[in-house]
Amino acid sequence: MYCVRKMKTILASAVAAIATVAAAFALSTNFVTGAGQIAVAIDGQPFSIFYTGASYPKPFLAPLRSADGRVVTRGFPMENVAGESRDHPHHRGLWIGYGNVSGVNFWENEFDYTTSNRGRMVTRETHTSGAGTIEGVFEWQDPQQRVMLEEHRVMKFAGSTDLRIIDFDVELTAKQDVMFEDTKEGFFAIRVADSIAEKNGGVILNSRGDRTEKKVWGKRADWVEYSGTVNGETVGITILNQRTNFNSPARWHVRAYGLFAANPFGVKDFDPGSTEAGGKHLAAGQSLRFRYRVIIHRGDRPMSEIGTWYAQYEQQNP
Repeated sequence: MYCVRKMKTILASAVAAIATVAAAFALSTNFVTGAGQIAVAIDGQPFSIFYTGASYPKPFLAPLRSADGRVVTRGFPMENVAGESRDHPHHRGLWIGYGNVSGVNFWENEFDYTTSNRGRMVTRETHTSGAGTIEGVFEWQDPQQRVMLEEHRVMKFAGSTDLRIIDFDVELTAKQDVMFEDTKEGFFAIRVADSIAEKNGGVILNSRGDRTEKKVWGKRADWVEYSGTVNGETVGITILNQRTNFNSPARWHVRAYGLFAANPFGVKDFDPGSTEAGGKHLAAGQSLRFRYRVIIHRGDRPMSEIGTWYAQYEQQNP
C-alpha cells in the first residue's frame, strides 16, 4: 500500500496548479475503468487510454487525439496500421522511461526483446477522480523483480474546443541506491504520428526559436513543439518542461522520424565536448519530482502564443 498522505499532497498540488486551466477549459472529463486500462473521454469524445496491465512492460497513454478527434500519435506497436512505420516497438504512445538506471534498461524493455538487463514498471495502484485526474503508483523493478524506484504519478486532463491538455506531476523515490546514468535514451516521451514526423514534412521548434532535428536535438529548451498534418489538417504537440525539474532546462531527444522526448539526465550523447557531469545519483529514500504539461492544438500557433502558454504554466506551477 502506498503512502496515502503523500499521494494526497501531490494530488492537491497538481489540482491547485491547474486551477486556472480548469476554469478556462471546463469541458467535462470522464473515465471508464477496465481490466488493466482506463479510458479517457473529454466532452464525451474519446481522448486516450491509460494502459497499466501486466501485458505491458510500462504504463502508457495511447492514442492521443486532438480536439476534433485526429490521432496525433503512432499506432504501432499497439495496433498495426497499413503503411505505418514499425521501428522501435518500445515507443508506446506517451510514456516515461529511462535507458540506464544502475545498468537496468527501463526504455528498450519490451517483453520480446532479448537483452538481459530489461527492467519492468509494475502497476501497484491507480485511482480516478471527478476532477479529471488519474493517479497511480508504479514500481520500477530490475530483472530479478527487486524494486529500484517507486513512481507516484498524477495526470490531470482538460480541454477546450481547440486544445487538449495533460498535466503530469511525477515523483520518483529510490528504494535502494540508484544511478541515472548519462544516456540519451529517455525520459518523458511521445512517439508522434508518422504524418507529423519531420521526415514527412513536420516541424520541430523549440523555445529558443531553433527549428529542425539538427538544431533542436540535444539542446536545452523550456519547451519544444512538434507539428505537422493529420488527414490534411495542421496539428501540434507541445511539451512544456517546468523550470524546477532537475537539471532544467531539459535537453531534448527529438528525432525527424517521430520520437519526441525531454531528457533531464543525458549530456555526453548530446554534447560530447561538454564538461558538465551527466546523470544523477539517488540514495535510498531520496526523491526527484518532475512536472510537464502536454498541449495538443489544432492549427498553426505562433511562438508568442506558445511562450504565453509556458509563462502561464510557470505561474501556476511555482
